[in-house]
Amino acid sequence: MSAPVQSDRVTTKDIRPDLAITICDVCGRTLLRGEHAEVYIDGGARRSVCELCKPRALQEGWLREGTVPTYDGSQATAARRGSLLGRLRRRRDPERSLGAPGPEEAVAEPEAPRAPQRRPREPTREPRHVRAVPMGAEQKIASAIEVFNNSQHRRTVAGVARSLGAPTVSIHPNEGHSSMVDIVASWELCWYRYEVDLSDEEPVVRVAAQGYELDELSPRERESNASYDQHGALGPL
Repeated sequence: MSAPVQSDRVTTKDIRPDLAITICDVCGRTLLRGEHAEVYIDGGARRSVCELCKPRALQEGWLREGTVPTYDGSQATAARRGSLLGRLRRRRDPERSLGAPGPEEAVAEPEAPRAPQRRPREPTREPRHVRAVPMGAEQKIASAIEVFNNSQHRRTVAGVARSLGAPTVSIHPNEGHSSMVDIVASWELCWYRYEVDLSDEEPVVRVAAQGYELDELSPRERESNASYDQHGALGPL
């Protein structure tokens, strides 16, 4: 009688699929496989945001993780200042980015004079309706506060305040334009400058500039002369 044949023991491996589920904290949607969620900071809490909800998260004042500036090194601070100044220079003088004309353009022969052509008559433009501008500084500030509180930028300031705390608010008439009022909301890590043109038929709030260094603001813009509540509404002190 032959001896039984012995076989090596076969080990099995338990293979389980990855069942990790990521849910967008803005729309509540479960992300599909392959979708990537960005992490945003809301008042110290980490939030997962899908690609479609990024604009809404920024509008609510959430800060994308890794974008809040730090002050650990002088090189990072100089780089942020340089990038901001570069953006402001490009915005203020975009023609410099076009560069100087090449040598072929400089030595090109002049063209023969052309016969004068009649200039087409421009269509009649509708007159611009100009609103009466308040005369005193206090009246201008009160009008600018009313326009800001009825704008969408109020929600932006309230959203940032939920993460960084109440801002320092400075409101002053613009020294170069009598109808313009500047509104500056600043925190330790960033600031926003808004402008309101009271001469417009329907005054609106525009973002004039923003940055990350309080040294970029004037001493007057860093002094608070307006109040702020948790809903983003401004008011006189």
